[in-house]
Amino acid sequence: MDVHDAERYRAYLELGQAAVAQHGGRFLVRGGAPEPLEGSWAPKRFVVIEFPDRAAAKRWFDSPAYRKAREARKGAATWEAVVVDGVTAT
Repeated sequence: MDVHDAERYRAYLELGQAAVAQHGGRFLVRGGAPEPLEGSWAPKRFVVIEFPDRAAAKRWFDSPAYRKAREARKGAATWEAVVVDGVTAT
C-alpha cells in the first residue's frame, strides 16, 4: 500500500475498519516502515487482516460496505491485496 493523499485516505480507513469488523476480521499488522531482510520487495506500508476463514475474507472484500470503502480510496492510495490460508492451531 502506498498512500498518496492522507486526507482522502482517512475516509477509507473509517469505512474499511467498519467493513472488516462486520465480517469478523481483525487487524494483525497495520503499519509502515517494513524492513526487508532478504530479497528486493520493499513495500512502504503493510496490512495483515485475520478472518475466520477464506470465505469470510472473500465475503468482506466483495461486500457492499467494503466496495464503498474501496471507492473512497480511489486516488488516495495504491493498493494490492491477496488472500492466503493461515496456520491451523495445534
